[in-house]
Amino acid sequence: MINPKIEFNSVDIYIGAQPANVRTALKVLRQTIRKAAPGAEEVISYQMPAYKFHGMLVYFAAFKNHISFFPTRSGVQAFEDRLTSFETREGTIKFPLDKPIPFKLVSDIVEFRMKENLNKKMLKELVKKKR
Repeated sequence: MINPKIEFNSVDIYIGAQPANVRTALKVLRQTIRKAAPGAEEVISYQMPAYKFHGMLVYFAAFKNHISFFPTRSGVQAFEDRLTSFETREGTIKFPLDKPIPFKLVSDIVEFRMKENLNKKMLKELVKKKR
C-alpha cells in the first residue's frame, strides 16, 4: 500500500515498507522485471517502483487487495488475450493478492515494452538524421 507518510527514495525502501504478505510477491516481481529488462534503470517515480529504458518502461505498486502493474496502454493492449482473468484499465493490470502473479506474462510484457521503447528511440534518431 502506498503510504503517503513515507517518502520512498529506493525500491528496497518501498518493498520494505509493505506488509509482510506482499513483500515476497513484490521481490519476485522486481526480479522478473530486472531479468526481462537488464538494461533498464530502476527508479522511484510517483512514489512507486519504476523502470526506465529509453523512456518509462513499467511501474508497479502495492494496494490493499492487489498489486498493480503499469506497462502503459500498449503493454496492456498487446497482451489482452492473455489478461482475460485480470482486471485491466487503460495502462494497468491488477493482480489480486489471493492469486499467483503470472510472472512469465509479466516478463513477456516487459520484453515487449523494451522493444517498443527501443523502436521509438531508433525512429526518433532516423527522423533526426533526415532533417
